[in-house]
Amino acid sequence: MIVILDFGSQYSKIIARKVREAQVYCEIVPHTITLDEIKKKKAEGIIFSGGPSSVYEENSPKCDPAILTSGIPILGICYGMQLLALELGGEVVRGTKHEYGKASLFIDNNFDLFEGLWLEMSIWMSHGDSVIRMPEGFQRLGHTENCEIASMGNPSKKIYAVQFHPEVSHTPKGKEIIQNFVVRICKCQPSWTSDSFIDITVEEIRKTVKNHKVLCALSGGVDSSVTAALLKKAIGENLTCMFIDQGFMRKNEAARIKELFSGDFQINLIYVDAAERFFKKINGIIDPEEKRKAIGEEFIRVFEEESKKLQSEFPFLAQGTLYPDVIESASRDVAQTAVKIKTHHNVGGLPEDMDFTIIEPLNKLFKDEVRKVGLDLGLPEEIVFRQPFPGPGLAIRIIGEVTPERVAVLQNADYIVIDEIKKSGYYRKLWQAFAVLLPVKSVGVQGDQRTYSNTIAVRAVTSEDAMTANWAHLPYDLLEKISSRIINEIPEINRVVYDISSKPPATIEWE
Repeated sequence: MIVILDFGSQYSKIIARKVREAQVYCEIVPHTITLDEIKKKKAEGIIFSGGPSSVYEENSPKCDPAILTSGIPILGICYGMQLLALELGGEVVRGTKHEYGKASLFIDNNFDLFEGLWLEMSIWMSHGDSVIRMPEGFQRLGHTENCEIASMGNPSKKIYAVQFHPEVSHTPKGKEIIQNFVVRICKCQPSWTSDSFIDITVEEIRKTVKNHKVLCALSGGVDSSVTAALLKKAIGENLTCMFIDQGFMRKNEAARIKELFSGDFQINLIYVDAAERFFKKINGIIDPEEKRKAIGEEFIRVFEEESKKLQSEFPFLAQGTLYPDVIESASRDVAQTAVKIKTHHNVGGLPEDMDFTIIEPLNKLFKDEVRKVGLDLGLPEEIVFRQPFPGPGLAIRIIGEVTPERVAVLQNADYIVIDEIKKSGYYRKLWQAFAVLLPVKSVGVQGDQRTYSNTIAVRAVTSEDAMTANWAHLPYDLLEKISSRIINEIPEINRVVYDISSKPPATIEWE
């Protein structure tokens, strides 16, 4: 067990993923956590994350001083290194300019933290302040041309620090550094596997639920599907899933979900066709935030009405909440101010007066871990590797008004995009690929006749966790096939464009 003290880093979740990749369980906790709370978690190591603050700022984040003398191994990253240096008696100088980008690290001591690594390696720097004098008992472990102390350590106290970011992909050997800390220095056993998670979670579900029945909110995505599979393994016939079809699913997807879960998996399924109700709810709405809110509120109302019919029979409600959702919720609770970009893709916010006990069996897992669990549970790859799909569905991939006719057009276009990408072998290489229906008409020529028809934008991105994303450099012949099929097979479309913007500054979804 490793705890990661979050000092406001945008990379905290990536640190956690790298620790998990070493098959060691970890949790991200607020930097305000006390040593007693850490000991209750039985943590065998502590990582201080980076952060945007300067250690010299008034009210800059600190940690419980008792942590520094606890004897529990510590790894400080970027701001974490500066904080360790200052709090332990070293000296940090405020930077006059920011060092950002690739650098070469020259390793002065390749024992412990840098065990097994070459004496020179590529790293990613992102800092303003710098350590210019180490605390007593520390030795320099590495330097760069512009940073005299790029890493330091006190092996006797098992406290180490790096000025660079080992967790990001721009530090190619960073995974080995984190693994050295977690396994070699902290002596953690690499026992965090999908098999062990399934065994522990199934037992926890059985202890919690006993002989009662559970209702599972099912969307057909990987998260809710793996949740359903876990519950099926744990409680069998005492599981019932509810699927609400709002009319904004992909082509044939609602029918496939019914077939898969009630047929192949033999899970009790309540199917609610609420499409007409949802179309009425968002009739005439163009603003994307209003559209999202209207769909989210209506989903809650439908779920509330349907589930209240079952509350006496089902005391437990299961949801496919993942660990990043838990982290974000905790961050929102702690944060004083935040910039709202748009409402989260997934529909949430169940009514407070609903008389259910909530079960979230995946709330310790990241998406890649969920996929491994799904495969071990025997779920088909079409479910396990299904690309992320927003809760409001195709409604937020239709720019402007949403009507049954426009949804049908987009369903057909989206089907072609996914079909061709799967045939090309690119589906598993992409984070997401989809079509967007634009409120733009343009002149075209089809069959020697002038047309004035709609435009489809194709969006395909690569990403590790959706925090950032790059537009996918798909082959021209693949894009040509997609465009040709859409224009030839869908009469309402005469133009196809490809979105080549990354996140940031754009977002992955258009609304």
